[in-house]
Amino acid sequence: MFIALSDPTRRRMIRRLGQGPSSVGDLARPFPMTLPSFMKHVRMLESSGLIRTAKSGRVRTCTLNRERLALLDDWLAEQREVWQGRTDRLTQFVTNDQEESS
Repeated sequence: MFIALSDPTRRRMIRRLGQGPSSVGDLARPFPMTLPSFMKHVRMLESSGLIRTAKSGRVRTCTLNRERLALLDDWLAEQREVWQGRTDRLTQFVTNDQEESS
């Protein structure tokens, strides 16, 4: 998922799909690239599980997979908590060290 989200184009696509489903053509319109190039981004997001696509006739529609994003959000919340605790301990250590040297 992180590799898929490392690209700014794909992050913009996710942001847009947060507003609701979109056809690939509509989703691709604001991006200055060919449709085959854009489809590589769609496939990357789909293979990471961040979006789902469905084809009806000639139109492929992309939908955000909110459950997958929730997993990512949960993991990030855990990491935030771990690192917040570490920075709190570092702050306390530096503050105590400065008080002892004064």
